[in-house]
Amino acid sequence: MGWKSLDDMDLNGKRVLVRVDINVPVADGVVTDDTRIQRIVPTVRYILDAGGKPILLAHFGRPKGERVAEMSLKQLVPALEAAFDTPVRFADDCVGPEAEAAAASLGDGEVLLLENTRFHAEETKNDLALAEGMAKLGDVYCNDAFSAAHRAHSSTEALARLLPACAGRLMQQELSALEAALGAPKRPVTAVVGGAKVSTKLDLLSNLIEKVDYLVIGGGMANTFLVAQGLDVGKSLAEHAMTDTAIEIMSKAKTTGCTIVLPRDIVVAEAFEANAPNQVLPADQCPADAMILDAGPDSVVAVSEVLEKSQTLIWNGPLGAFELTPFDTATNAAALKAATLTREGKLTSVAGGGDTVAALNASGAATDFSYISTAGGAFLEWMEGKTLPGVAALDQ
Repeated sequence: MGWKSLDDMDLNGKRVLVRVDINVPVADGVVTDDTRIQRIVPTVRYILDAGGKPILLAHFGRPKGERVAEMSLKQLVPALEAAFDTPVRFADDCVGPEAEAAAASLGDGEVLLLENTRFHAEETKNDLALAEGMAKLGDVYCNDAFSAAHRAHSSTEALARLLPACAGRLMQQELSALEAALGAPKRPVTAVVGGAKVSTKLDLLSNLIEKVDYLVIGGGMANTFLVAQGLDVGKSLAEHAMTDTAIEIMSKAKTTGCTIVLPRDIVVAEAFEANAPNQVLPADQCPADAMILDAGPDSVVAVSEVLEKSQTLIWNGPLGAFELTPFDTATNAAALKAATLTREGKLTSVAGGGDTVAALNASGAATDFSYISTAGGAFLEWMEGKTLPGVAALDQ
């Protein structure tokens, strides 16, 4: 990778434009979860300690080029000051005379927060003129928003090409973890992919079977593959129109040397609800009036055996209906097995995606994974093998 980190930059006396993701939940003007704010603290503190002046660029919500009062970043100032333990000034725009004056007068030890970049419709069009307006405010560009790196926007892509650019601490951590998982991983490599539909993860599956040694498929996706093998899945969620695609994926996996792992046994119930009466059956014996809601204990053993053989794991999606007990059993058991192996130094484990983070947090396994990405769309596109514009712009 050709991108630079903060360690490669001379920041003393420099105004540093930092693209961050602080799109946090707010209720009645108060931040209710400051996780994303806390994750940018190391970057901001490093810049301050190096004698730099951080100027934060961020979006908030989807104002679609309009000034929407409830989407103003001004309401985040108290939470940012608490997190950074330093004064945070605010400018009512991210370009123009007011922003330029605020940037020019920024004192040592202070942070400047610029108004929502998406108040300008040009932001999401990757408009060069808007980026040039932003570039006037700083001497160095630092991208610390991997979660927005899959968008070619003015503040994530065009701006990075106008100033000396680097990755912030969070971006650096994310890119290093991803490189360890798929870029230059220790083998064998296993991917766990779950979720409802094969159709939404076609690019992902096609990319992974060329790069991993084992591909564990769970959730509703697994049902589609079972149908492709000629099995009856009753009332289960399955994309019957995608069975030919599933067959193609299984065939391609044989040529790439990737072993696809599907459920050996299943947990079925007649109702999609927590604690519904259920039973464990072989994968080929789903009753016509039942639905598959989780992988069974034999399947968990099979996944655990694969994890024990592996040195690298990348995880996206649950193995069953994890939001309903007891149909979270397989996801929890596999996650805890991965966590144990990671803790013992036998496995590098990287996970990401909304449902994945929720499932790993619920299982108690999250704290022992090597890295958990909260990036969502950017993480998924990276797993699909796509070029992320915000990362490519740093790789100059």
